[in-house]
Amino acid sequence: MDAEILDPVLVEQVRAVIARIPAGRVATYGDVADISRAPSARMVGRVLQNGHDLPWQRVLRANGTCAPHLADEQLSLLEAEGVPSVDGRVDLRKYRWEEAVPEPPDEPQLGLF
Repeated sequence: MDAEILDPVLVEQVRAVIARIPAGRVATYGDVADISRAPSARMVGRVLQNGHDLPWQRVLRANGTCAPHLADEQLSLLEAEGVPSVDGRVDLRKYRWEEAVPEPPDEPQLGLF
């Protein structure tokens, strides 16, 4: 997927979501995709390749780790924002951006099947 063929409106939606992640919080590539309605977490990664003006360090893999080629710099930047890691992994239960956590359903829907 080349940057030239990415939908510019969708790219801006992804960028806007990443820009909203506050210091001291993180989101996963999948979280950003869900919120921005991007078709995949991979697309979020493609947008971030050209998003040096964004708080890219706040976007992690689904397991709370960084891309290996960015890990040292990313973890250092997150540490400076108050987000610690243990063995290269951020505790998503504690530091995940609140907007990225889906709300549980109000009540179970019984009788659907």
